[in-house]
Amino acid sequence: MLEIRHVSKTFHPGTVNEKVALDDVNLVLEDGDFATIVGSNGAGKSTLFNAIAGSFYPDAGNILLNGKEITFVREHQRSVSIGRLFQDPLMGTAPHMTIEENLAIAYLRASQKHTTIFSRISKKEKKLFREQLALLDMGLEDRMNNPVGLLSGGQRQALTLLMATMVTPEILLLDEHTAALDPATADKVLNLTKQIVDERKITCLMVTHNMNQALELGNRTLMMNAGHIVYDVKGEERSKLSVEDLLQRFAEGAGEALNNDRVLLSAGQK
Repeated sequence: MLEIRHVSKTFHPGTVNEKVALDDVNLVLEDGDFATIVGSNGAGKSTLFNAIAGSFYPDAGNILLNGKEITFVREHQRSVSIGRLFQDPLMGTAPHMTIEENLAIAYLRASQKHTTIFSRISKKEKKLFREQLALLDMGLEDRMNNPVGLLSGGQRQALTLLMATMVTPEILLLDEHTAALDPATADKVLNLTKQIVDERKITCLMVTHNMNQALELGNRTLMMNAGHIVYDVKGEERSKLSVEDLLQRFAEGAGEALNNDRVLLSAGQK
């Protein structure tokens, strides 16, 4: 589904602020893979997502989605087939527009039934929006005419998740999308995520700072450091790993211990 070949990116090259963000990254995700990503601060996790989503073009390498070359496809064109959630619940929605209007924009962008974002939403599609909102179990189906800016962070993140997956994307990128939420709301949004990804068999990449989630969610775990993927594990080998094992594998692959405080704090939590 996703193939990344020798992708590199350096920001501010030739200056005192030069930063190698991605260094010859190679990755192949099979259709239906759900891979979690953990890593040190500044490891390149979000930069990798930006490269996939088209927020910038890489300096070298190629990116293919479902067999199609997308390396230099513009970001808004990729958004038709790539769903994405950010850590900040305020991103991904238009606060001054209603819930229904936000859903309509997301649906029209991704739906193959419509050739222009200025198409009209039918009564049937409005009914679909209401049914999908009801699945969130947050009462949003009765607030479709309310501005999104009135929603809580958890409600906005759940809405953004729905917007990103209402038309099943080819790949879903989750960049610590529950990290800014309170624990109870984070659990609810995470459970919704698992349900949607499992039911629709969506190929998914999820950045997390929680080491237990990194091993328990999905079918594959990636670890990044200094712009490299230093460890990649799945299947039976992954099922036998403990959090301590994962930290040891990181140190072996990176040549140094993991230095992300939030990740390390999560290591002792369940």
